[in-house]
Amino acid sequence: MEIVIVPSPEDGGRIAADIVCGAIENGARTLGLATGSSPLHTYRELIKRHRESGVSFAAMSAYLLDEYVGLTPDQPQSYAHTIRTELVDHLDIDNARVFSPDGGAADPSEAARRYDAAIAENGPIDVQILGIGLNGHIGFNEPSSSLASRTRVKTLTERTRADNARFFADPADVPHHVITQGLGTISDARHLVLIADGARKAPAVRAAVEGPVSAFCPASVLQLHPHVTVIVDEAAAGELQLADFYRYTAEHKPAAQGY
Repeated sequence: MEIVIVPSPEDGGRIAADIVCGAIENGARTLGLATGSSPLHTYRELIKRHRESGVSFAAMSAYLLDEYVGLTPDQPQSYAHTIRTELVDHLDIDNARVFSPDGGAADPSEAARRYDAAIAENGPIDVQILGIGLNGHIGFNEPSSSLASRTRVKTLTERTRADNARFFADPADVPHHVITQGLGTISDARHLVLIADGARKAPAVRAAVEGPVSAFCPASVLQLHPHVTVIVDEAAAGELQLADFYRYTAEHKPAAQGY
């Protein structure tokens, strides 16, 4: 695991975009996308590079991490709609190759199984972008999630629902259930890139990076993966005990060694 501490979220977005663009140059064809505030600087940087430098996503396919049960892609609060307005509509990627769980399915559990099978059949995902919740969740794998879990229906905690209430007219409208890639599904990706900023995320970052590998902090599963880059600003790195070590190793890494 490589920990990259940056001065600002904008700097973190540039580094994450470097990773994505470098992977595309090296033949990557599948991108895993997260929604939420953490990846926004990365997405803005990717849009900028597409427009100004001609970075093409035409050969890419993309898979979303999760979707609310009960929401269809045309509803503004759905993650399928959000990722299109924040990223996909601004790139040359084919909309038909941007996939998300079917939150409007009559049988959400069966939809989850189909989605997991599709990722396995068309993957592995080359670069998976991740955020982290205040309680350490990635995707919507809340604490107590199995570290080997697959895509499935999960119940959201009240804390997570409250965190997402800002996207809904009424907090009571936030769904109680989601279809989410499991921790085992996420771990199948070749390169995991977790992005976090702000002091509120510092305890979760510390638990994920330096705490024990435990279902209590679902993001700690990243410690078991062979290729992980964690990009955090100074505020989100505020509780890391080895922050100086991470800065030193980043400064002195071999020139040819990428993220």
